[in-house]
Amino acid sequence: MFLTISTTGTPERPATDLGFLLHKHPDKAQAFSTSYGKAHVLYPEADAERCTAALLLEVDAVALVRRGKGKGRGGAPDAALAQYVNDRPYAASSLLAVALSSVFSSAMRGVCNARPERAEQPLPLRVEVPALPARGGPDLVRKLFEPLGWAVTVEPVALDSQFPEWGDSRYVRLVLESSQRTLAEALRHLYVLLPVLDDAKHYWVAPDEVDKLLRAGEGWLPAHPEQKLITSRYLSRRWSLTRQAMERLELVRLAEADDSEVEEIDNAVEAEAETEEKPTPLAEQRRDAILTALHASGASRVLDLGCGQGQLVQALLKDVRFTEIVGVDVSMRALTIASRRLKLDRMGERQASRVKLMQGSLAYTDNRLKGYDAAVLSEVVEHLDLPRLPALEYAVFGSARPRTVLVTTPNVEYNVRWESLPAGHVRHGDHRFEWTREEFRAWAETVAERHGYGVEFVPVGPDDPEVGPPTQMAVFVMKDLNEKEAKAA
Repeated sequence: MFLTISTTGTPERPATDLGFLLHKHPDKAQAFSTSYGKAHVLYPEADAERCTAALLLEVDAVALVRRGKGKGRGGAPDAALAQYVNDRPYAASSLLAVALSSVFSSAMRGVCNARPERAEQPLPLRVEVPALPARGGPDLVRKLFEPLGWAVTVEPVALDSQFPEWGDSRYVRLVLESSQRTLAEALRHLYVLLPVLDDAKHYWVAPDEVDKLLRAGEGWLPAHPEQKLITSRYLSRRWSLTRQAMERLELVRLAEADDSEVEEIDNAVEAEAETEEKPTPLAEQRRDAILTALHASGASRVLDLGCGQGQLVQALLKDVRFTEIVGVDVSMRALTIASRRLKLDRMGERQASRVKLMQGSLAYTDNRLKGYDAAVLSEVVEHLDLPRLPALEYAVFGSARPRTVLVTTPNVEYNVRWESLPAGHVRHGDHRFEWTREEFRAWAETVAERHGYGVEFVPVGPDDPEVGPPTQMAVFVMKDLNEKEAKAA
């Protein structure tokens, strides 16, 4: 995936000032980690008369598959070859747009302390994208860029040059030229319009995408004749977000026409009366899901295995239905922090009789853990090396044998929705692995079958139709419960 930005200059205003504006030195080849691979910035030519900066994005195709399994950008499960053999590593798309915003973030904002006057001036610019997917063809490419002052050269790419009768592909070679645009404006145009032409995004379009669109579209999008199409495609045709963006763009247009501020136009509600709902943190959603499952099981004596700093123990203590709560962790430091969090030294006698913290390793059997109604392993298994999982399995399901066991672990397929997570990385530095939904289900069903449990699976967090929830939970229930207990569980 490749893009070049070129400019020309004079001895008084050398073209190599492009390096200052991009904050990337022409004498260096630099590499940057992005969400889906590695971005390289290099200069094929750099002198006073002409300077060209190239952005080369190496896409990690395997990481794309691992992080996007299921329908959508990662490929469908029944199209295994298509998951690896596709245009993602080569054709400009939202992947390249994300790389632009990450690698050239200061340039996109028009910030350049070394050459502030150059950042504010139009430059003679030439932008070339060798392979650009264009759903709508060359005509749409011109409709998007020409109103912004670009001279557009767009050449369709043949499906196969050896067989011209097959016609053209959906890809084009694009060249943009202008002496009226600043570098920051050029980068913002590309950031918005590359994914618009591809008509797809590789990550989940959340409400904050509206803010990104309006920031990048400031100064040009409100008056663009294709504003509706741009907004709809950029927001992946999500109707509610598109409507919200269009309403805000109309406010901007009215404010500009009235030579006033948006706040003066949008004054129907007092600022202090406005409230914005903050999303519930995933950790809190996870605790709520665990508490719900514990209530359904009818458990009163609960083990928190791998209790860490005691957040779940603290939540359990607030519910009088749990008469005995035991937190177990291998780390004494974590248990010390948990003790401080719970204020055990100042806790009343009645409350203190309900809770106990113990040091212990889940790799070994421990008679102290036998006889409890339920055990919770919340975000624990992924911190163990895979060869040690059988030991944990026997210690919990074979030796301790609580009636109900809850296991939560990250769903690696959902990682694709976090744009800031580099390709191939796990969510936490101490994670030894992260499972797909299929891998977790296979492990849980094998464990249940081996130790006489039934198992069901519960999504935790928003259940994305393409990649599932951010956290997956397995609810194990011992099969030899009597009928009444089984029904409650």
